[in-house]
Amino acid sequence: MPPVSDAFSKTHEHQETGWVNRLFTQEQSTPEYQELKFMLHRKLLDRINLEALSSMAGERVRTEVRAAVAKLVEEQKTPLSLVEKDRVIEEILDEVFGLGPLEPLLADPTVSDILVTTPRLVYVERGGKLYRTPVEFKDDAHLLRIIEKIVSRIGRRVDESSPLVDARLPDGSRVNAAIPPVAVDGPLLSIRRFGRHALKGEDLVAKLAMTEGMLELLKGCVKARLNILICGGTGSGKTTLLNAVSSYIPEDERIVTIEDAAELRLQQAHVARLETRPANVEGTGAIHIRQLVINALRMRPDRIIVGEVRSEEALDMLQAMNTGHDGSLTTLHANTPRDGLGRLEVMVGMANANMGLRSIRSQIASAVDLFIQTSRFSDGTRRITHITEVVGMEQDIITLQDIFLFEKTGVTESGRVVGRFRATGIRPKFYDRLKTCGITLAPQLFQTVVEVL
Repeated sequence: MPPVSDAFSKTHEHQETGWVNRLFTQEQSTPEYQELKFMLHRKLLDRINLEALSSMAGERVRTEVRAAVAKLVEEQKTPLSLVEKDRVIEEILDEVFGLGPLEPLLADPTVSDILVTTPRLVYVERGGKLYRTPVEFKDDAHLLRIIEKIVSRIGRRVDESSPLVDARLPDGSRVNAAIPPVAVDGPLLSIRRFGRHALKGEDLVAKLAMTEGMLELLKGCVKARLNILICGGTGSGKTTLLNAVSSYIPEDERIVTIEDAAELRLQQAHVARLETRPANVEGTGAIHIRQLVINALRMRPDRIIVGEVRSEEALDMLQAMNTGHDGSLTTLHANTPRDGLGRLEVMVGMANANMGLRSIRSQIASAVDLFIQTSRFSDGTRRITHITEVVGMEQDIITLQDIFLFEKTGVTESGRVVGRFRATGIRPKFYDRLKTCGITLAPQLFQTVVEVL
């Protein structure tokens, strides 16, 4: 195995807990060690009374199981040092109570993605870069057992008849798994993690994802109930930004959220959360986002937030925006605001093939007020690159105008992307709408330029 990246060697600076040492010693794991660990695990399951443990408090259960594992380890004739015994005990506890070899990675707040390509090939993303880790699973069956443990917690399943699954961890992290036959070389697992504390707009300003002026504009747009679409590629920060801007929705409004796997973490108290459901073993009973959007209209929402539109539900979302549900928010995959318009046209056409292109564009132009484009750069940084207003229709074309832009000007020797946030000098058409809502923005806000070095 190649040496662990320097990013991992700095982990001691971030955390002072013992799991780091366990993570590194896994690099020396041998088949014999893995077999010992699993043999002890099987013996433990044979020896403990699961029904009795289920009635105990969480800490007491862990103490009882730790004592049972320690006794099993002592009974083994295999010579183990005290450090090795502690390591075996902790790893078996991770198998029983957690996600096995993934627990050390889940304990590290600097890890944003965990990517399991094969049982012996696990990568993480830290600071926007991918690094190989020494973490390993015993075999495909071990990895599959962890995947099943994740999905069963939220009532979903993964098997040969349903080899693809979206799920979530208790902390809201997004999970995607694929198993054979669609996964050629064995089970695949991807975990998109979110910070333990949802980032606010001010945090994004501090991280140079946008400027204070851009944040002030977005605050005003949310409070004035503009309909906003957040566009970007995979991992560009769409969901993080959606969480951040939604925090400015007033507390006295009723919010309905609709997602494939519930991962939004809104700060308001009055939030009704809806989640899709896959088909059952018989292939029936699936609940899709489009059905949830239609149902949400009957739930007396002030705002509707859709985690992502990717299909026919785009039409229902636009109609909701056009029929009194102003201030709605959603995300979609697109490289630019203009590309986002094109995707919306395609998705609405999927929902109703009889709608003419002009009618579709008219629906979009009247429903959507603002596009926010997020991008991920080569150095791993994520920034808002466009805040773009939908002006209206000119003949058969939807007209857009940029209010703020991020312009990349170069890359330093260390690989850091430099550029500038620039206001285009255009006062948006919805400026008067903000004023009627009591939101006043300084004229200088639309003239600023902020360098990012």
